[in-house]
Amino acid sequence: MVRRIINGKIITEQSVLEGLDLLVLNDRVLGWMAPDAADSWLIREVSEEAWDKDIETIDAAGCYVMPGLIDIHSDYIEHIAAPRPTSMMDFDLSLRVSERELLTHGITTMFHSLSLYKSYEFSYKPIRLPENVRRLVDEIQLTHTRDHLIRHRFHARYEIDNIDQLDQLKELIEEGKVHLLSFMDHTPGQGQYRNLNLYRKTLKGYNNLSDQEIDTIIVSHQQKDKVSFDQLLELCDLARFNHISVASHDDDSSESVDLVCELGVTISEFPVTLEVARTARSRGLMTMAGAPNILLGGSHSGNLSAAEAILDGCIDILCSDYYPAAMLQAVFQMHLQHHLDLPSLVRLVTANPARAVQIDAEYGTIASGKKADLLLVDLRENKYPVVKTALVDGQPMLQTCYRQS
Repeated sequence: MVRRIINGKIITEQSVLEGLDLLVLNDRVLGWMAPDAADSWLIREVSEEAWDKDIETIDAAGCYVMPGLIDIHSDYIEHIAAPRPTSMMDFDLSLRVSERELLTHGITTMFHSLSLYKSYEFSYKPIRLPENVRRLVDEIQLTHTRDHLIRHRFHARYEIDNIDQLDQLKELIEEGKVHLLSFMDHTPGQGQYRNLNLYRKTLKGYNNLSDQEIDTIIVSHQQKDKVSFDQLLELCDLARFNHISVASHDDDSSESVDLVCELGVTISEFPVTLEVARTARSRGLMTMAGAPNILLGGSHSGNLSAAEAILDGCIDILCSDYYPAAMLQAVFQMHLQHHLDLPSLVRLVTANPARAVQIDAEYGTIASGKKADLLLVDLRENKYPVVKTALVDGQPMLQTCYRQS
């Protein structure tokens, strides 16, 4: 099957191409050509019979044509699977609901970020109980062999005091069910919660606790046992052996960056200050920030400003974190407000995350031979990007039409 996308502005890794048609052969990008080209190597790649009879034209009508978004950090599935503390939805249904919504936001590959916590103080989340995490991981794996709209992958977020689940995590890696691993340490007084006053305020926002009760929680967390450096190194080695990238979470100093580099970590998720982001990047780590941070005008926890860091050139990847609509919106907001070029911004949500998780040979850019995960994006009111058409593996999966009156 040949699909010819006409009248679009094609966003490649380095530039925006206009006045060219994009050709897709079956599930892969064939290339681009001038609309009136009488003889092209692209045409010669397609059988004459297919060119004459088995071709579909998609009119982009001035839309941007860009790669599908790759979201490597998002816990959004938790909100769909457990919308209330006492409500647990069917996990198969949850994934099917999630992919329909994610596709409207342009996300064609999602790394569902499920947390392996020993304890969680902010609010009761049944989805984070070990047995429920395991069930959802198994459902994610099943999507690979049944009808689905987008690619579902599992990002294992491992809290390093969760010694009891260390062996289970190793089993999941060896079973091929983990596609990205990250290490987290939410101990108050460092990392994301290095500001104890902000930690207290956040905790009170979730629970009706006295100052004395919060003090007890803080001391308890600060005294808890954690896995050793050697155990983390063993996990990293196991992940690398299975071609799984490893990330660190909330690096807060040059010392913490040095430590994770010793482990072989390659991604720094949410460095908490601009200086740490610069350090991580100078050490060869790919740095990641949350797209909602841009929409909110800064971090909800008082840490790094994603917009400032992008302008500084020390952020490689944007993820949705907890709000899928933010990725596409953040790209165009940075383009319109700060006049950054679109290809470099689009790389933050396509090519760079693909490279970070080692899938860039197939995904993340519009290039000959790569998978045809494509979005037709219309900028409405010169402010809101909307996905009018989404293709996954060259097949149209979504079409959206806006009413004019």
